[in-house]
Amino acid sequence: MSSQEHLRALEQRLEHLESENAIRACMNRYMVLCDELGVDSPLDELAGLFTAQAVWEGKGAKYQNSFGSYHGRDAIKAMFATYRVEPAHFALNVHFLTSELIQVSGAVAQASWVMLQTSTFASGASHLNSARLTVEFAQEQGHWRMAHFQTENLFSRPVDTWNSDAHLPVPDKSGQS
Repeated sequence: MSSQEHLRALEQRLEHLESENAIRACMNRYMVLCDELGVDSPLDELAGLFTAQAVWEGKGAKYQNSFGSYHGRDAIKAMFATYRVEPAHFALNVHFLTSELIQVSGAVAQASWVMLQTSTFASGASHLNSARLTVEFAQEQGHWRMAHFQTENLFSRPVDTWNSDAHLPVPDKSGQS
């Protein structure tokens, strides 16, 4: 391999890693904005994480029926606008992502995560959900954006409460068992 070929191979690897990082940052920002959905949510920023022709959809019987499907950035923005209510739909909402896989191929990428969502609603009810996220990304105007977002329920269940004032068991500080 010539030094020029070696240099080009290194440049391609760097571009690939930078793309993965940008995709990860896009998904992270999406989750942060979803955690904070409310009357003051920056919907233009949220919608800007999607391509102009993006699709956002619930997949499988439970999420297809609950969420439906939205085509185009404006429709996705309108769906999220339904969460701009007072009091906020979510009193507490935290998304956790794991089992990440990002595969970049030129100006498109396939990614997936397993998500755990802990929510308490304005009503006081709490819920635990897990979903598989399958997301296609595309470069648009120099940025990685979501082109097709799918969420499919793995399990859902109500819970009593997330936070408690109950004593947190820790080892005895005196060194005794």
